[in-house]
Amino acid sequence: MARISLTLPDTFAYFTELTVRIQDINYGNHVGNDAFVSLLHEARIRYFNYLGYSETDIEGCAIVISDLAVVYKAQARHKDRLKIQMSAGEFNKYGCDIFYRVTRVPDNTLVLEAKTGIVFFNYLENKVVRMPEAFVSAVT
Repeated sequence: MARISLTLPDTFAYFTELTVRIQDINYGNHVGNDAFVSLLHEARIRYFNYLGYSETDIEGCAIVISDLAVVYKAQARHKDRLKIQMSAGEFNKYGCDIFYRVTRVPDNTLVLEAKTGIVFFNYLENKVVRMPEAFVSAVT
């Protein structure tokens, strides 16, 4: 079976920490894949807030997630503190990728690497729009 491989940036522009909640735990007694998607979403919202944006207002545009790739490296369990590092890259005229590296604090164990593709979108016109230059400047 072919495995997904991600090439993450050497440095990350932002990080936040989240604590694994009991509702994030599945029957295997570790964070479920669906919960990790939610944790990445929370981290992305914090990153955008740090930049002065929200997912529904980035220079007058919103975003939609076009794809998601996750490569699991280790388990995370209830009450684990996770450091989530993020950076934007792989820019095109309509969007970019947000890269994530998640490590367990305090032992710095790599838990997962991920990326989400984002596309800029105008919900009033229901169409993809060009990525705002100001956003590119803010994340580079």
